[in-house]
Amino acid sequence: MYITDTIADMLTRIRNANSAKHDTVDIPASKMKTAIAQILLDEGYIKGFTVVDDGKQGVIHMTLKYGPGKTQVIQGLRRVSKPGLRIYTSCEDMPKVLKGLGIAILSTSKGVITDKQARKENVGGEVLAFIW
Repeated sequence: MYITDTIADMLTRIRNANSAKHDTVDIPASKMKTAIAQILLDEGYIKGFTVVDDGKQGVIHMTLKYGPGKTQVIQGLRRVSKPGLRIYTSCEDMPKVLKGLGIAILSTSKGVITDKQARKENVGGEVLAFIW
């Protein structure tokens, strides 16, 4: 099966596993998705991830994080820039997710980074997703 928007597929898999309260989720690997998973780990939204080589493209084995009583740490995920409509922003017009409580993930010339890092490094780019 060919998937046009692989990042939206990744976010949907995480959203579905999170709402079903699964401990882990498997996602087909790519460099972009590994960079997004690293940001989720650095920001504290997931416990961890490993990239497993399956002889093809590989699989990201992600361990989701929950609070006390299995409350969800990831309250929401939203894909912003889509293949049919790309959304770009400059560092001055960078969106703040929930007034700074969430993060925006951007694809920039410096790599895949959060909105806070993009403001600090004074770069703009394509807004991939909002996470809160």
